[in-house]
Amino acid sequence: MVLKSLGVLSCAKITGALYAVLGLIGGAFFALFSLLGAGVAASQSDGGAFIGMLFGVGAIIFLPLFYGVMGFVMGALTAFVYNIVAGFAGGVEMELE
Repeated sequence: MVLKSLGVLSCAKITGALYAVLGLIGGAFFALFSLLGAGVAASQSDGGAFIGMLFGVGAIIFLPLFYGVMGFVMGALTAFVYNIVAGFAGGVEMELE
């Protein structure tokens, strides 16, 4: 069995969703460390706590969106390029049960 073509939109949707989940996980870690840093800054009373909290909350929103969009675009591009290369090279051989 040879995989000769990939659905560009199908690959884009899957990679976009996977990267959005990875962005959510990364954003959660970033938010946690930012909030911990904001707590340290608040104890020193220099006003940096607000900026740390802003980055923490922003990471939960921004990173999944950014990763999702970039995953969608790169998934579409990868599938498109694979289809071109598979036309010359013959595709990937697969054995399924």
